[in-house]
Amino acid sequence: MSAIGKKSFAAAAVASMVLCAPGAWAQQQQNGGDLIVDGRLRYEHVDQDGLTDADAVTLRLRLGYEQELFEHFKVLGEIEGVALIGDDFADTVRARPGQAVVLDPEALEVNRLQAQWTNGGFAATLGRQRIILNNARFVGNVGFRQNEQTFDALRVTYRANENLNFNYIYVDRVRRILGDDSPNGEWRSDSHIGQADLKTGFGDFSGYGLLLDFENAAAQSTQTYGLRWTKTIAADPFRFTLGAEAATQSDYGNSPTSFDLNYYAANAGAQRGQWRFALAGEVLEGNGARGFATPLATLHAFQGWADVFLTTPADGIRDLNGSVSWTDETPPFGRALTMTARYHDFASDDGDTNCGSEVNAVANWRIDQRWSLEAKAAFFDGEDPRFADRNKIWLAVELSL
Repeated sequence: MSAIGKKSFAAAAVASMVLCAPGAWAQQQQNGGDLIVDGRLRYEHVDQDGLTDADAVTLRLRLGYEQELFEHFKVLGEIEGVALIGDDFADTVRARPGQAVVLDPEALEVNRLQAQWTNGGFAATLGRQRIILNNARFVGNVGFRQNEQTFDALRVTYRANENLNFNYIYVDRVRRILGDDSPNGEWRSDSHIGQADLKTGFGDFSGYGLLLDFENAAAQSTQTYGLRWTKTIAADPFRFTLGAEAATQSDYGNSPTSFDLNYYAANAGAQRGQWRFALAGEVLEGNGARGFATPLATLHAFQGWADVFLTTPADGIRDLNGSVSWTDETPPFGRALTMTARYHDFASDDGDTNCGSEVNAVANWRIDQRWSLEAKAAFFDGEDPRFADRNKIWLAVELSL
């Protein structure tokens, strides 16, 4: 199929999903299932030194349905389509040499197809599914991009009591955001993930191990073990949050190289009324040949929204950042308005190389239970020739049922 034909087909498929949603909603009322509708229309502009500007207008819609077949057992199916309305950008699938990249290629695929059994504290989910652990730093769905990352996996959870929870996940395939048309759109996997979560009076602890082995992405094969701690302290009129995390990573499976690297993170925040302030630091070590990797993470949420450091530099990266947020839960129109600004300072993990700085800003406006608007921007100023200056702007409208 030609590129134009594929684009028209994807656009028509997304349009048909929109038209089918009301009928599916009516069917839901009759049989008691749960309809899933999740749409986003977004404009993204990228201005990067050395490249032609990119302007992308993309429409994403997920249409799914979840139905309980009998007691303790339910199934879920969901399709996802991404149509390119304005395609003046490179996306790594279409060849556009010399143009800035927006990682939202055209797509039409099964996003989730899973069966789930639950009984008491046990739950088992088999099939293509969404998986997010902790803050998505190591395992996430990359929800900011239009084509969601999902996993062909078996996930088993056991909640021993209200304070203790266990997770085991076997991953057979990673369905990545680049989609079926990209040679990097799917990783064939033989990976195991385990996590234990414990709530105590001293805070919440998560201990985890990720044994990741990828047949067609051998450089991403790693074993990582870590411990995460978070604590919330209420001291009226303030609410404080604290967190710390450390992990160690080495080669695993069919990795072509040997390495030993570490990860460290810490954060502190304070909230009073509508205002919240936070400070955070994160270090991903590098050994001169490669950096600490988080190949299954929601990377966009970390180290600045300009996505300069999606791959950790060989000499590692240190990110020190501070943010301020303001929320109005009773705006003149709509249900909630939140605005956040953040500043990042980047250096190599030993601090010897200044990599640059970045300013982020976002405004989220929830109009009602279904509709929301977002305006977002990232401005990266590079101090190292490896990392070009770039500015990114997003405008989006979202629908969720």
